[in-house]
Amino acid sequence: MTISELVRTDGTAEVTLGQLHDQAGQVDDDLLPCRANNPELWFAESPADVENAKALCQACPVQALCLDGALERREPWGVWGGQLFLQGVVIPRKRPRGRPRKNQAAA
Repeated sequence: MTISELVRTDGTAEVTLGQLHDQAGQVDDDLLPCRANNPELWFAESPADVENAKALCQACPVQALCLDGALERREPWGVWGGQLFLQGVVIPRKRPRGRPRKNQAAA
């Protein structure tokens, strides 16, 4: 199923995904961090790279539209609009591999 319309959380009119693409197309690629940098950074495995991608998104001119779209589409993973998504939900940070167990009795 493809979702083609977004409802902005700030109460403005609905924005289609095509309009988001068009708006991003009107901005110089150098101002869009996901286009000016390595795109794999937004889907990185290392927590440091994920935090770097989130920081780069903060100055993006289409950040709010990107985040709204990712929330609506329930993006399965990656950094969208300055937030990290995992299984369609925003999570605060990515944990590194090999972390200790939460329950020490299970070890």
